[in-house]
Amino acid sequence: MRFHCLALLASLGLVAAIHESDAGVIDWHKRLIGVPLASTPSTAPVFHRVGQKNTKSVILTATEQNVLAALNPVDGSLAWRHIYQAEDSIVAFQKHDQLVASLSGPGGATLRAFDVLDGSLLLEKQLHSPENGLLLGSVDMGGPIIITDAFDIITLTNGHTVNYFSRSGQLKWTWTSEDQTSLALYSKLVYTPSTIYVVGLAKSYSSLTLHVTALSVESGQVLSTANIPSNLPEGPAGVVALSRSTAARLTWLEQGNLKSVSLSPTLKEKPTTIKGASYRQLHDIGLSSSGYLIAVKYDGTGCAFRLEEEGSALNRVWEFDGSASSPRNTDSLYSGGFDKSGNPYIARLYYSLAFKFASAEVFAPHLSSGKGLVTGFSFPFDTNSHGVIKHLAMDAANPKDFTVLGRLFLTTTTGAVQLWQQDQHQWTREEALTAVEVAEFVELPERTVSLSHDGDDSYVERVLRHISDAQDLPRYLLNFVRRFATGSYASASSSAVRTADGAGVLWRDTFGFRQIILAASVHGKLFALDSSNGDIVWSRILDLGWAAEVGASHVPVKIFVTRTVSDGSEPQAALITQRRANNGLVDTVLFHFDVLTGNDARVDAEKTPLLKGVDTPDATVDAFMVHKDSRVIFSLDEFMQAHLYPDTVESREILLNASSALYFPLKTITSGRRRITGHHLSTSSQSDFLVAQPTWTLSLPEEEDIQSIIPASRGPVASIGKVLGNRTTLYKYLNPRLFVVLTSSHSVSPASCGVYLIDGAKGTTVYHAAIPVNSGSCDVKSTLTENWLVYHYYDDDFKAAGQTKGYRMVTVELYEGSQVDEKTRSPDMSAFAKGNVDLRFFEQSYVFLHPITAIATTSTKFGISSKDIIVATASNKVLSFPRRLLNPRRPTRKPTTEEMEEQLVQYDALLVDDSRRVLSHYYEVANVKQILTSPALLESTSLVFAHGLDMFLTRVAPSKTFDVLDENFNKVQLVLTVLGLGVAIMVTKPIVRNKKLREKWYN
Repeated sequence: MRFHCLALLASLGLVAAIHESDAGVIDWHKRLIGVPLASTPSTAPVFHRVGQKNTKSVILTATEQNVLAALNPVDGSLAWRHIYQAEDSIVAFQKHDQLVASLSGPGGATLRAFDVLDGSLLLEKQLHSPENGLLLGSVDMGGPIIITDAFDIITLTNGHTVNYFSRSGQLKWTWTSEDQTSLALYSKLVYTPSTIYVVGLAKSYSSLTLHVTALSVESGQVLSTANIPSNLPEGPAGVVALSRSTAARLTWLEQGNLKSVSLSPTLKEKPTTIKGASYRQLHDIGLSSSGYLIAVKYDGTGCAFRLEEEGSALNRVWEFDGSASSPRNTDSLYSGGFDKSGNPYIARLYYSLAFKFASAEVFAPHLSSGKGLVTGFSFPFDTNSHGVIKHLAMDAANPKDFTVLGRLFLTTTTGAVQLWQQDQHQWTREEALTAVEVAEFVELPERTVSLSHDGDDSYVERVLRHISDAQDLPRYLLNFVRRFATGSYASASSSAVRTADGAGVLWRDTFGFRQIILAASVHGKLFALDSSNGDIVWSRILDLGWAAEVGASHVPVKIFVTRTVSDGSEPQAALITQRRANNGLVDTVLFHFDVLTGNDARVDAEKTPLLKGVDTPDATVDAFMVHKDSRVIFSLDEFMQAHLYPDTVESREILLNASSALYFPLKTITSGRRRITGHHLSTSSQSDFLVAQPTWTLSLPEEEDIQSIIPASRGPVASIGKVLGNRTTLYKYLNPRLFVVLTSSHSVSPASCGVYLIDGAKGTTVYHAAIPVNSGSCDVKSTLTENWLVYHYYDDDFKAAGQTKGYRMVTVELYEGSQVDEKTRSPDMSAFAKGNVDLRFFEQSYVFLHPITAIATTSTKFGISSKDIIVATASNKVLSFPRRLLNPRRPTRKPTTEEMEEQLVQYDALLVDDSRRVLSHYYEVANVKQILTSPALLESTSLVFAHGLDMFLTRVAPSKTFDVLDENFNKVQLVLTVLGLGVAIMVTKPIVRNKKLREKWYN
């Protein structure tokens, strides 16, 4: 009976149920889509309306995160999205009525069709094998899509194949060019009711020329083919294909001349030149099916051209006054759109550098008796908060004569998307948060009570102030009694509500669940997120400095918290980035800022709209921070010179004093292969810089290559050993210099991946495992904390009996010595001491059912609570696995009584799916690439933040919430019991006193 009770107790805690009522209270989820792919019309954002009288509209776009999405233009909410696999890149999409179709994969390998309003997948066809997709350099030869009025779909793929699918998805016909070499490649389709024109480029001796093939709509039969005399140095981007009703025409620029040719089934027409002006650029504004395009003159003036109904002429219908290039304005952006009646509109947008606002003009060709009408408006676009507008999409409404209302959808250089209705801002989505490179938790300060008076009050003033302050006493007492009686205090599962004083200063909540999450994006923007709800507290654009003249981008490297609330002041942090200029130069910038406000934290810094940094002339190899009396950051450049921040004599002294115990590994290139080399800092006789000198090189097989370095997750260690059931002790191997190295080797057969655990001081290999590759790549995920190593991989090697292919989760625990009760004091032992690597390890492998994209361990304030493994799966779930479930010492037989006292359960090779381990509930947290954890003020609780395409935050308690009362605790009953006991004491006290008095009289 005792054994069964112990077994029951040991199994408790292996799963931590997440209650449905906790969803949206202790966690939040932000669904994002990514920054729109605005560089080509085939993937750029576009408005689309469905319906006739009561229309519904969406904004369709493909994004950098390989997502096809639809946004609700009313409030910016996500209507739907379809996430494509990494190897299945979106090439183009097209919309018509209630249908949107996309081509994706190399050469447009896969066709998909969706419902515009709800994103339902209606059709999916593989047009060719992805391995046979045609790529020329960086150009994907997937072509455009046409959706006819009958909802037939026509595609151009691989630069030479046209497929015609009926509405039901049946292939009606296919055509493949006889010349499939690179001498003639097709990139455009032009549709008329009787003919499909396949437009491409053919190589001549000196240039690229237009090549067109006319196909029958009914059968796909070749009607004619022709080379059109032309000279196209810009390639396919320099050609705009126009169609209108039954007419079609090609336009292009040749030496500043606007040329065009009418398309007919015989292809015998000759090119014509539009005289009167010279042009430098053509814009496909999304109105090619209505016959409109924009041509820009050499002085920057934009002109609108229209293909007439019969297709015989291409006429200029409007010239935008004031659109010529000017140092006072940015270059104009152009876009086309429709109203609910299907009438076309053309918008021009520019930003005034002089007046600091954006201006838009909307041209309606059909108004004013067909002569055209232009309306304009200005709006206060904040370029200091959102960068420069790089793309414009629009639609319009014409509620009455001579009135045109425009809606503008803007994409900016910082990754923000905005919608403006005339001059009114409607909403903003910060899609740059899908491209966060580095992130960090920062604890908020405790709320302080400020004095409402000074020390010079007179007696009368002090009395009046006390009377004024006492007016809130009754309400305070009432609230106190109500809280005491009902128990309505903060709990571990209560929402961390936003608290800020009147000045907007942020404070932490009761249990420290509310923190700041710093997130730096590759789009040059730094964000501070509120961990209680995911809202943006502040954001700052990183100043490009000298590189703003030539164009550049910031690539975040690391974030360091340089001052915490424990230091007695407001927290500060530093962000290190690599600045990559368009002219090829790369240097390093450090941004030092206040965590609560985002302001520059340097003492002598001026307040500027953009966050300015400290420049270092060379590219950064890596950066580190030394924790001593004060925090010193140093970055290593390509010459292994250390650049200090703050660059003071005191910082140099701190770094020199710490250098004897400072060892750090760096990735280096040796004989064309990446290697790991250990370094330490020393002074240089040739310069004033501290220099990182190599001390060791990791000995690896020649065919093995370094893939990544994973540092250990550091935190307080509450227990240095594990007491066994027989009262002996296993002492943890807590070497503070350990780190993980993942390797790959593909030049040998069979190919393999490697997991190494290395001592950073002298390069000693503490643990090593060779594991098989997965489809030719090493997709290994690993984490290390204290003495616990966990890694995940795919195993396709099943040579032994009983083995199967599948994912594996391997757990390893390291202990000091070769037997129990052997203590070597590994945390304090020198790296060069004898017996430094005298250890034993326990290892166990489990079958895991899913591929994972990120892995991390929980962290708590004092390290007392048990640790959980947090993983993000490729199926868009975030899961938690307790350490006891992954204990490598789980017996393979029935546990003994001593093992049950350790709460060990019998080994089961399969880590089964259990919905109670799903932290993300019903949320789909897509494409997670990193998981961060942070301790709360409660020792029992850890914050978990996952980010990638989406952002998700929740709280976990690996050892349950042992430091707070359970929410189901009956506080009312406790209060009533205490009051009842008080009343009983008051009633019985005189009775007992009288009884004792009578006893004294009679005795």
